Amino acid sequence: MRILLVEDESTLAAQIHASLVGAGYAVDIAADGIDGWHLGAEEPYDAVVLDLGLPGLDGLSVLRRWRAAQVNPPVLILTARDSWTDKVEGIDAGADDYLAKPFRMEELLARIRALIRRAHGMPAPELACGPVRLNARTGVATVDGAAVALTAHEFKVLDYLMHQPGAIVSKTTLTEHIYAQDFDRDSNTIEVFIGRLRRKLGVDVIETVRGQGYRLRPPPPSPAASATA
Repeated sequence: MRILLVEDESTLAAQIHASLVGAGYAVDIAADGIDGWHLGAEEPYDAVVLDLGLPGLDGLSVLRRWRAAQVNPPVLILTARDSWTDKVEGIDAGADDYLAKPFRMEELLARIRALIRRAHGMPAPELACGPVRLNARTGVATVDGAAVALTAHEFKVLDYLMHQPGAIVSKTTLTEHIYAQDFDRDSNTIEVFIGRLRRKLGVDVIETVRGQGYRLRPPPPSPAASATA
């Protein structure tokens, strides 16, 4: 999952960036509203953390421009303003959630996870596909209850596919959502990650759709299970 962080306070931005990266997200940072507006309008993000008090263009103006242009990733407003009128104004501008400074990083991460789940119609904290389970909070993947060791990029690929059950996801889309903007992207490595995931998961949940990409779906029930049902 790829996150846009728009925050002008450099120390706080570095702390949030480190926490998001540590949680497995690819993160782009903008230090002012103008850069934030352009990045959000041009790049595909799974969620945005947006400060209100930004130089160049304030956060509410950035948000209103995105929504007017049908740029609709879930947005968490982050601000030192804590009055109920500011909260109402932010929500009315198109924000999905609101977090006032100071805050704990654990709460920020929990709110980001919830925003992404809701955006994909997945209210449960644990994602599931057949025997495969993925807990975004702990970063643990399991098959039939047994933990599976994944590298950071394998986790990112599986996480994105688990949020798109049944949908065909191209290599280009996967590349855009698991790497930050400044990363040296290579869509061919997606095939490597998919191959590793198939070996590690040991079940046929990732389908290759020739010429289009990959699709995550539960394996069919075994004949024995069908006969018993």
